[in-house]
Amino acid sequence: MPQAAETQKAPQQPHRQRPRTRLWQRLALVLLPLLALVTVLELWMTRHDALEAANAAYDRSLLGALKAIDAGISTASGGLSAELPYSMLEFFELTASGSVYFRVASSDALVELGNADLPLPPDPLAPGVPRFYDASYFGESLRLVAYQRPTPPTAVAAEAAPGVLVQVGESTQSRQDFTQRFVRRAALRDGLILALMVLGSAGTLALALRPLARLAQEVQDRNPEDLDPIAPQDLPADILPLVSAVNQHMARSQALIAQQRQFLDDASHQLRTHLTTLQMQIDCARREPDSAVVQSTLEALGAEISRATRSTQQLLALGRSDTAALDCAPTDLAALLRSVALELLPQARAKQIDFGIHPPSPSRNMALADAHLMREALTNLAANAIAYTPAGGTVTLAAAGDDLGWSLSVEDDGPGLNEEERATLGQRFRRGAQAKAPGSGLGLAIARSIAQRHQGTLRLQACEHGPGLRVLVWWPAPAPNGA
Repeated sequence: MPQAAETQKAPQQPHRQRPRTRLWQRLALVLLPLLALVTVLELWMTRHDALEAANAAYDRSLLGALKAIDAGISTASGGLSAELPYSMLEFFELTASGSVYFRVASSDALVELGNADLPLPPDPLAPGVPRFYDASYFGESLRLVAYQRPTPPTAVAAEAAPGVLVQVGESTQSRQDFTQRFVRRAALRDGLILALMVLGSAGTLALALRPLARLAQEVQDRNPEDLDPIAPQDLPADILPLVSAVNQHMARSQALIAQQRQFLDDASHQLRTHLTTLQMQIDCARREPDSAVVQSTLEALGAEISRATRSTQQLLALGRSDTAALDCAPTDLAALLRSVALELLPQARAKQIDFGIHPPSPSRNMALADAHLMREALTNLAANAIAYTPAGGTVTLAAAGDDLGWSLSVEDDGPGLNEEERATLGQRFRRGAQAKAPGSGLGLAIARSIAQRHQGTLRLQACEHGPGLRVLVWWPAPAPNGA
């Protein structure tokens, strides 16, 4: 029987993360196109200015040639006579580096000298005002100036002699060659300036980023356990916010490590005490021949195991309250009060304690909180109140809320605490001077840690009427619109 072929899946290629661009590369990607754009814009403006300057210079020479021709024209005899400055035109043709054209014609077209078919101006001329314009002459681009010379009446003729049109033109090739040479030199100059700016920018970036490199090297060279703040000396002002944030983060990490070390020390001491007590009781039971004494010792063992179990549970709850991620969601405060009251009701009945709840108004019943942690806090506070309230006393659980936040409180009519004790209680493994019930001093510490995780506080207040204590956990409502 042929074996079924097994399809083999091709191994998945590991996702290759794109290399991150460095800060100097990002700056270069921004600065280089900007510098190139500025250079191109400056070169275009240089070409525009060079063309205007060349046109102005060449137009002045063209106007000079026209005035020289106009100076040789005479209408004194009633006709038209012209003495053309050929030597000047030859010199002008040499300086213009191209062909030069001229035309002198009367308005009645009876007299015409020079190039008779030179293009006329696109618009009618005003007498006595030179007009510059561009035109094409046998496929050659020309720059021309035209001048309408009015002729006044003479003594021979009562009527005015016909007007005279004078035109002078030159090829624009010399202007274009001059502009190209000027722009080419400007491009070389601007390219050199751009290269110098790029090198200068690179040097400036390297110099400006040197403190960051030095700071990175300083952090890399640190011992893993070194959480001392980074010294802000000799650092630019722009880096100080980053250094300050890093220092704050290290301070929080240092505080968390110290808190964890203290927690481990306290937990080991607390559990070691229970274990030592258990071992002593076991040794005592082994040596005792009297069965009644052994039975009493076993009862003491059971009570000690209960206390150790309670201490272990509280230590775990304290660890969760310090490190567990908050899962804030709408929480029914009235339901929370009822569930805690039902859980602790057997303990309250055993001491004949009047155990009740005071729920909030329906409009303030829903709160934003981590329901599991808040239940842990309220359970510890209520258990403490039941433990320290004398038999026949009263313990009341309550909840309230307003626009600023919400609160959970436990009030009893027990012995209460003085002002100094209220200021110090809430620290780990610290108990009141009048505490007679068994405990480890972690209930208030757990409630305080949970309140702080919700950005709130734990408050210990004396009852307004008679002895007793009111312990309240308050936490704020989130700002509207996430502000």
